Amino acid sequence: MHAKNHWLPVALAALAAIGPFSIDTYLPAFHAMASELGATQNEVQQTLTAYMASFAVMVLWHGALSDRFGRRPILIGTSLLYALASVICVLAPSIGWLWAGRVMQGVCAGAGMVVGRAMIRDLYEGAQAQRLMAQVMLIFGIAPAIAPLAGGALLELSGWRSIFVFLCALGIGLAWLCWRTLPETLPPEARQPFAPAALARAYREVLTHRGFMLLSLGIAVIFNGYFLYVVSAPVFIREHLGLGSHGFAALFLPAVGCMMLGSFASARLAGRWSEWRTIRAGLVVMAFASIVEIALTLLPLPRTFILAPISLYNFGVALIMPSLTLISLDLFPARRGLASSCQGFVQVGVNALTTGMLAPLLWRTPLTLALGAGACYLLALLSFYLWSRRAGR
Repeated sequence: MHAKNHWLPVALAALAAIGPFSIDTYLPAFHAMASELGATQNEVQQTLTAYMASFAVMVLWHGALSDRFGRRPILIGTSLLYALASVICVLAPSIGWLWAGRVMQGVCAGAGMVVGRAMIRDLYEGAQAQRLMAQVMLIFGIAPAIAPLAGGALLELSGWRSIFVFLCALGIGLAWLCWRTLPETLPPEARQPFAPAALARAYREVLTHRGFMLLSLGIAVIFNGYFLYVVSAPVFIREHLGLGSHGFAALFLPAVGCMMLGSFASARLAGRWSEWRTIRAGLVVMAFASIVEIALTLLPLPRTFILAPISLYNFGVALIMPSLTLISLDLFPARRGLASSCQGFVQVGVNALTTGMLAPLLWRTPLTLALGAGACYLLALLSFYLWSRRAGR
């Protein structure tokens, strides 16, 4: 089971990438969808909220299901269901049908993120696990750069429905990749019963563990400092920066490049720096980026300068994420799948709240967006401080 599998980081990164592809690919098409379906901009925005809400609810169950039935069947099955959901979006005659397809996509899309994390921890420990987690994030980082570019190109060539044809093909391709390349990392003797009473106790134990919840909230909120700009991109790019469709690349490419650099640095530092030193370094980088970002919105400089600290912030996120994720999963070694589900639930729940409520309130000006991202950083810093005091670090 510990033999080198060169396809493992590629497959796990591709599975995790279904999330950003489901969001970033269709962002450039919001105006086209609203026009063809006779919907308002807010109704189209709610297709993203529908996706995020169902993603957040179902992500609670992917890990528990994989703890019971194994990792591979869950990954293959959800990939095929995602492809079917994409077909519903392709054929949607109204905004209501599009909401339904997006809900079904959200139900399936979280499995790769949740089960992938558990598979890494099934196979490896310590620096080796951190290194593989960082490699997955490094490859995964390509997705947010490619997704809006692919969506923009498909929109220009064949209209917005072709974007969901592409997502359907992606789901089928992922199912094939899982079947061909992924090993089953959870042996039958290590599987947990899918009994309601036992599951309820396990969920209660995880979701009431103060250290785990502080870590999970910190992870979710610190990523939210960047995600706020992702979901605000149609307004931020077109209205505040005055850029057209090509402006999405101006936001995503540098940010994703810095995310990949941060993941590369995390992999290189694994075993050389302690987890705590890596986490502290990442937090300092993000603090500097947040301060500069706010300052640039107040200075009489070209608006596009704001993009630089957003990218630097992403470097810090990618630097600390592997360490924080592994520390939280190690709190429940017998229930890593379920713990990964709960962590994903907290993260996606925060993202869904941002998509449906926070982003529309903050995207009015670049300053309010920068202050919102800074507030996310401060809330995460408070969570990590309380967690470190509880852990005696």
